[in-house]
Amino acid sequence: MILWDKKHILIGITGGIAAYKVTELISLLKKAGATCEVIMTEGAKEFITPLTIQTLTEHKVHIDQFSLPITMDVEHIELAKRADALVICPATANTIAKLNHGLADNLLSTVALAYEGPKLVVPAMNTAMWKNAATIKNVNGIKELGYTVMNPDSGLLACGDIGEGKMPQPADVFEAIEDLLTEKDLVGKTVVVTAGPTMEPLDPVRYLTNHSSGKMGYSIAKEAKQRGAKVVLIKGYTPNIPPNVDKLVEIKTTGELLEAVDEHFEDCDVLIMPAAPLDYRPSTVSDKKIKKGDNDTLSMVFVPNPDVAKTMGAKKTHQIMVGFAAETNDVLENAQGKLVKKNLDFIVANDLTREGAGFKESTNIITIISADGEQTKFPIMSKEQVAQEIINKIIQLIGKARS
Repeated sequence: MILWDKKHILIGITGGIAAYKVTELISLLKKAGATCEVIMTEGAKEFITPLTIQTLTEHKVHIDQFSLPITMDVEHIELAKRADALVICPATANTIAKLNHGLADNLLSTVALAYEGPKLVVPAMNTAMWKNAATIKNVNGIKELGYTVMNPDSGLLACGDIGEGKMPQPADVFEAIEDLLTEKDLVGKTVVVTAGPTMEPLDPVRYLTNHSSGKMGYSIAKEAKQRGAKVVLIKGYTPNIPPNVDKLVEIKTTGELLEAVDEHFEDCDVLIMPAAPLDYRPSTVSDKKIKKGDNDTLSMVFVPNPDVAKTMGAKKTHQIMVGFAAETNDVLENAQGKLVKKNLDFIVANDLTREGAGFKESTNIITIISADGEQTKFPIMSKEQVAQEIINKIIQLIGKARS
């Protein structure tokens, strides 16, 4: 997770209609705690005023390359030195061409030449311009120069055309900046993450499930991906939108979850299992809707589902395995028992009865129990922060394995 209050983001706005969307991006960065400074091209001023940007950032807007300096610092050099990332958003075809050819005819292109840190380009233009051979060549060129380039969205453009060229949503740009600044300490590792509930059918219209939202698994998958891992996310049904991963596998039943995990287990380095599989399923599933009879009661026989974590623990060779124990009583004792029984490297325990630690919450209160019995308790945190702590623990185990 990024410590945004220590980050200084330099944003370059160029002359496109999508310039107005940058106000939302600045707002997201400011709310996260980042400092934002902005360079505007002369063209950008035709679409959004410097006063608007200055009000949002609470910093002077930089425009004229040859304006008299307030201090004797060389402006383009000082701007480049201060920034933790340079984000050009929106980036026109003209600016992308300048970047590819090393031109320095305005303040933004000059700073881009002087800047040696991570650089993100967010294109926005007409579909024909985006697909033009010259633009394609220039985009590929700046990638080779070390720029990260987002793909534009598709949809209705300002010119009335429909196609590729829309600036990505500010929230997606924010996430791309976050990814750009995250340490890539899981490069070369494959991480399998499970998320959400399973469900077991009773008849064609009814099923059993639980309250798992998938938020914890999604946060872990996102953190692992941002830190450079190849991520396989295996998810049960949840209305929440999953993060971008390398492979997304959708399952319903606990049996399907086991099959999906088993398929990817041999090739993975880490298996993290915050999903909430049902422990039991009906012994028989009716092929017709179960009708209400004369009696007010209904009896069913249930049989055990396979234990996914225990099955994988028995097969473990080189993999790091992380389990979860969501309990309502004897939390640490139950978690310790699962850790041993399932051959886990560590387990994440949480008490569902505590406020802020339930399935549907955006926060959690956890204790990490290691295979050697060490227990680390954490205060209430966002699930994104919990995900960071889990990945940090995995990095420690990887480091120990290497030493």
